[in-house]
Amino acid sequence: MSLPLERELEGMPLEFANHEESIKITGFWMFLVTDVLIFASLFALYAVYQGGMGGGPDPAEFFHLGPALFETLLLLTSSFTVGLSIWAMRRGQTRAMTAWLLVTLLLGAAFVVTEVSEFVADVAQGYTWHQSAFLSSFFALVGTHGAHVTFGILMALALLVQLSQRGLNAITARKLFTFSLYWHFLDVVWIFIFTVVYLGGKLT
Repeated sequence: MSLPLERELEGMPLEFANHEESIKITGFWMFLVTDVLIFASLFALYAVYQGGMGGGPDPAEFFHLGPALFETLLLLTSSFTVGLSIWAMRRGQTRAMTAWLLVTLLLGAAFVVTEVSEFVADVAQGYTWHQSAFLSSFFALVGTHGAHVTFGILMALALLVQLSQRGLNAITARKLFTFSLYWHFLDVVWIFIFTVVYLGGKLT
């Protein structure tokens, strides 16, 4: 028998206070496991095909660390701001919670704009996904991550709308918490991308 939404356990964070909502958090962890498998497969694909230039540019020639460093700064900062949003939520500071969530959204949008601009510049130089196995694996890996970030931005937008309409309760608290898990996961994946793909490519 499920607990009523209003019934909260003493000292329990709001997102875990309702039994049904806490089960959904466990389910979201399982979703993240499937995403780990997807990115692990894409990293393996890149590891196999990064040497297949096929007459196209090699990694050292193709990669520019400037935009990648800027994107890293944006995502790492957004990971901090979404943490601040959770911190404010746990203290019932709804204005601060919403403000930090909005900052996170804007930083994520800046990341996507920078990455899309980088992709457009690459295509303008003739560096497209079908030119070589290396470029195919690169665009598949980095593009999939960018698509996940874009989806995260849409999640944050929907969450901001729900918070404005319903306020902070066990349901919206759970959604904000699972969004933060998703966002931190994307930051971790990007750190691996930056290290393995960009830095590794420059050192080859």
